[in-house]
Amino acid sequence: MITAEIAGHCDARFAPVRDALTERLERGEELGASVVVDIDGETVVDLWGGWRDAERQVPWSSDTIVNVWSTTKTVTALAALVMVDRGLLDPYAPVARYWPEFAANGKEAIEVRHLLSHTSGVSGWEAPFTAEQMYDVEAATAALAEQAPWWEPGTASGYHAQNQGHLVGELVRRVTGRSLTEFVAKELAGPLQADFRIGAAEADTDRIAPVIAPPPLPIDLAALDPGGPMYKTFVGPLNDASNANTAAWRAAELGALNGHGNARSVARLLRVLALGGTADGVRLLSPETIDVIFDQQSHGVDLVLDVPLRFGVGFALPETETVPYVPQGKACYWGGWGGSLIVADLDRHMTISYMMNKMAPEIIGSDRAEAYLSAAYASLDESAATG
Repeated sequence: MITAEIAGHCDARFAPVRDALTERLERGEELGASVVVDIDGETVVDLWGGWRDAERQVPWSSDTIVNVWSTTKTVTALAALVMVDRGLLDPYAPVARYWPEFAANGKEAIEVRHLLSHTSGVSGWEAPFTAEQMYDVEAATAALAEQAPWWEPGTASGYHAQNQGHLVGELVRRVTGRSLTEFVAKELAGPLQADFRIGAAEADTDRIAPVIAPPPLPIDLAALDPGGPMYKTFVGPLNDASNANTAAWRAAELGALNGHGNARSVARLLRVLALGGTADGVRLLSPETIDVIFDQQSHGVDLVLDVPLRFGVGFALPETETVPYVPQGKACYWGGWGGSLIVADLDRHMTISYMMNKMAPEIIGSDRAEAYLSAAYASLDESAATG
């Protein structure tokens, strides 16, 4: 197998990260990927390699971008936190304060924090509902406002897999008058010079790495309770990874699913969390707003993903079972279907970002993500030990 060369920069202390990426590209576990490690605002690892296409004809280059699936949610959460920091949004206020129609069908007490922590009870659309219907953001969002919650809000998490971007994006639109796509472009990606956007521009088509779909999820829908949150979320709507390679998907605003970027651009955005709210002289958040992330909202078996998760406001927090390789302490993370991952470690002022095109079977993390994360921490520990 011919493997495209790895390019970019890697501090000698972090050579194990480069080795881990090289090994997985050579074994064919990766097709194309990018990995970034940032410490104290210094990018010590910025690597990319492999192929943009399944035919292995076009190398993954410095400016290659890819659909990052639910890693998009971390950028959407950052947008909400910026609004919190500016006094435009209260995470402990009812959603209906900003979006009155959302109070319908018993949702008047659902708070902004519940949308951001997957605890609102509104984790999908009532069936029948198609993936294509998500692209009509106005109609799809109005449908969510009309629904009743599927469990008692605030009592447990149930992963808002596909609709969290519609929910939070509507708050952005109601409060700022801007779409989520525009807010991210003007208030986050632009100031931080991050090559990231919700959706994708038509001009970027030639540099997008199509996603390579994983094996089917090991979920037997026929065996699930059709009235339960897991079933209703996965069929509302049923989605196919190949949708991400279509022009219609890329043109839509799916703030939970269709952010396009790479490890560098996601790290440029999210490293503000590990750096006290300011990066490259751009202040987005105060330390007090960052602390809101760590207000635990749930800790237990997620009603949709059926694995233990611990959620703060906007991000998952470390726990020891589902993603044990995320460090304990003051850290937060999330990733995307197929294994992409972004971790902000506030204790070490470190951000680790991994984005790729060949999707692993997992919804959260993967053995590849674990390898890069573990290599980064081992390198950091070794560097500290040798002084």
